[in-house]
Amino acid sequence: MSGAASPAWGDPRGEGPGGGSVVRRILLGSQLRRLRESRGITREAAGYSIRASESKISRMELGRVSFKARDVEDLLTLYGVGDEAERASLLGLAREANVAGWWHSYGDVLPGWFQTYIGLEGAASVIRIYEVQFVHGLLQTESYAHAVVSRGMPGASASEIDKRVALRLERQKALVSENAPLLHVVLDEAALRRPYGDRSVMQDQLRHLIHVSEQSNITLQVMPFGFGGHAGESGAFTLLSFPESDLSDVVYLEQLTSALYLDKREDVAQYARVMERLCEDSPDAADTRDLLRGLLQLA
Repeated sequence: MSGAASPAWGDPRGEGPGGGSVVRRILLGSQLRRLRESRGITREAAGYSIRASESKISRMELGRVSFKARDVEDLLTLYGVGDEAERASLLGLAREANVAGWWHSYGDVLPGWFQTYIGLEGAASVIRIYEVQFVHGLLQTESYAHAVVSRGMPGASASEIDKRVALRLERQKALVSENAPLLHVVLDEAALRRPYGDRSVMQDQLRHLIHVSEQSNITLQVMPFGFGGHAGESGAFTLLSFPESDLSDVVYLEQLTSALYLDKREDVAQYARVMERLCEDSPDAADTRDLLRGLLQLA
């Protein structure tokens, strides 16, 4: 893999932040870091001012811990922030950063590293995805999702499977919300040829893809077998872009028991180029719908 997980986007061991707004924590942490550096104050000195360690300041600046209002107030005073409007804005951000995300109630079936992703996905304005194994979770029907989760977790209880499926369907609501992100998905044809569930499940899934691909904020393309080898040889990935100028794009790479979050400019640029080539080499949205209709007739 061409890089390591950036600590700003989650622990490389998979121990991402818990409940709360991932993005707001990162934004506040980055602003506190800039204020500290602009005053020439060390992390050690900043930690001393709030009765904490240097490592605690580092975790705060990386957005990996929650924020106490008193700590933020003391740091702003140390950094010479006397303007009441600026202080109020940053303290408001601290309060918002500690509000539990909607996914908090799914914590019993949700690993910490994936909570980080859901927070980022929910804050993204543009989501670009390449998927190989199955239809991406944001585009799955309930019955297809149930089949995917059941096969992936053969020892799970029925209630756990149902809750994981419910979480997946809850994530999809963002696609029809007032501030819905732009979603661009390239599915490898293998994802559509590999059956999950019975024939009716696959037929319903193909119909659903045809339907959602007509939404104005969703672009769906299929990379056909007939093209041969293509740019997506490294496997599935997700590119997330955010409306906040302070946040860089992030590449999300999911593994079996953890995930990588890449935000180094050169890494992101390489994945962006691969996505562009996949889009260029795949049939456009209209031709993809024709391809889906053909697969539906064969299903």
